[in-house]
Amino acid sequence: MQPYILALIALSLAGVIEARCSTPGLRPEAAVADNVFHILGRAAFGFWLVLLAWGFWKMHWTQPVAGIVLSLGANWLLVQQGARPYWPGLSMGLALLGFLLTTVALSW
Repeated sequence: MQPYILALIALSLAGVIEARCSTPGLRPEAAVADNVFHILGRAAFGFWLVLLAWGFWKMHWTQPVAGIVLSLGANWLLVQQGARPYWPGLSMGLALLGFLLTTVALSW
């Protein structure tokens, strides 16, 4: 699978997890970790939007559309399982992985 689509999926999952963890019990307890979690989640969503726009500009339209469909499918699967206590760490890890894959995809 292309780094572009993997980046879209990772960034989308990171953003959805951050948006779904609005209750205090699902957020990191430390204030600094909570701020990092919030910033990374919002940045992941922003990068997802930018990466989609870049894909529609530079690639054939089928690749960004496939990225949207796969991102939404991955989000649906994640949300169906319900909130888990490890979600903040997973979200931060996916955001960092998505940022790394974004740099790889943009350098192609």
